[in-house]
Amino acid sequence: MERASHANQASHAQHRSKLVRSKFVRRGIAGLSAAAVIGTGVALVDMGSASAATTNLAANPGFESGLSGWTCTAGSGSTVSSPVHSGSAALKATPTSSDTGQCSQVVSVQPNSQYTLSGWVQGSYVYLGATGTGGTDPSTWTPSASSYQQLSVNFTTGANTKSVTIYTHGWYAQPAYYADDISLSGPGGTGTTPPTTPPTTPPTTPPTTPPTTPPTTPPTTPPTSPPTSSIPKHAVTGYWQNFNNGATVQTIAQVQSQYDIIAVAFADATTTSGAVSFTLDPALNYSTAQFKADIAAKQAAGKKVIISVGGQNGTISVRDSASATNFANSVYTLMQTYGFNGVDIDLENGIDTTYMPQALRALSAKAGSSLIITMAPQTIDMLSAGSDYLATALKIKDILTVVNTQYYNSGSMNGCDGGVYSQGTVDFITTLACTAIQAGLSPSQVGIGTPASTSAAGSGYVSPTVVNNALDCLAKGTGCGTFKPSTTWPTIRGAMTWSTNWDASAGNAWSNGVGAHVHGMP
Repeated sequence: MERASHANQASHAQHRSKLVRSKFVRRGIAGLSAAAVIGTGVALVDMGSASAATTNLAANPGFESGLSGWTCTAGSGSTVSSPVHSGSAALKATPTSSDTGQCSQVVSVQPNSQYTLSGWVQGSYVYLGATGTGGTDPSTWTPSASSYQQLSVNFTTGANTKSVTIYTHGWYAQPAYYADDISLSGPGGTGTTPPTTPPTTPPTTPPTTPPTTPPTTPPTTPPTSPPTSSIPKHAVTGYWQNFNNGATVQTIAQVQSQYDIIAVAFADATTTSGAVSFTLDPALNYSTAQFKADIAAKQAAGKKVIISVGGQNGTISVRDSASATNFANSVYTLMQTYGFNGVDIDLENGIDTTYMPQALRALSAKAGSSLIITMAPQTIDMLSAGSDYLATALKIKDILTVVNTQYYNSGSMNGCDGGVYSQGTVDFITTLACTAIQAGLSPSQVGIGTPASTSAAGSGYVSPTVVNNALDCLAKGTGCGTFKPSTTWPTIRGAMTWSTNWDASAGNAWSNGVGAHVHGMP
């Protein structure tokens, strides 16, 4: 977000856009296949004859005896006579909006031993994997198998592992999938009694549409209820300036009612690594007591107020375990002191994909399921699943509320279809939002960030009409430019602007135009 002069911003944007064109356009990163993104450790085996395993440790592997030996979540599983891969029966499991339709089985194994898990599946977003291995729990998946396709993974058990859980599942709100001829080959166990409640692997917050890359850090406990953050299905976020840069000076109470999430900008770094603090700017003539009271009044009206960390000049660094702990502790202290509902991450000099997730999970453990976590990355930080912000978002997607990418001050960027698009257009917004969704974020975790006026950013301002067209394109396939997504995402979260102050300076044109549209989306 913006604190520096517009001249510096424009220079910065030009430098970044040159970097994008030279680094990403030539190398064609946007054109990589999903298989290349998924990476190492798993294999997607071409359809054909299944290799005969010397010993199959899975009980009832072909579901010829119904669901005997298998446990399916939420009553999602049954057996069918067609389609089958072999024999006379196969598994059919039906996900819901809150359940992936996982069916699992606990199998006795031996420590320090190698195993191969394989199975034949049919359907969209079907996973096969194992948990409790004592090492790296493997999983693989197929985004779309119109006929039976074999999946296979290898793993080695840990020194104390005597049982593992093998599973298959689909994805939230997707159609039923089928599985047959599940095989776990390797040395048999000693018959040690397995745990009675097998672990599961789906993410804990159910998105409404599937990812295009597997979850990067699946939890090992059963799914829990989604965070009770009470954010509207379609929400509007605005940043409130704790400083005067020429925009209208506001109290929190004066922020336009269209905003569902108000991000207070910004918390400041302290002399303690990773820790942050917050002090009202004396130039605002705003007492701490009134500030707290105004926050409480907004919350009573159903709004959320969070503290934003960073900004264009932010110097907070979380790059080791100690600073991660300091960050979590200090943000939680601010939440308790001022009544903030959560935190926004707007660090524009990059974030560490190991320790920022660690910090946010530590904060989540303190604050509970109502914690709101938002992000406002620059466009360049969201170009691929390996980009620092997008990688971080994917690692915490079970506790993440929304990522509102700044679709401005960006120059030209690669879109999800491999094309190059210029900022300030519907295509620029929609194709880059598509990138985030295809990388694995739920559409409900993706928001559109634009300036509130031409004064609010160095470049990239678009009218409220363009924002609304982009939302409609993503949600229902209307209002698109030359790029039209191959599918629609009706649960796209909404829009964000910098800032409520610049919006007020322009007569609240942005919030009146975009806010009404967002809240009118089905």
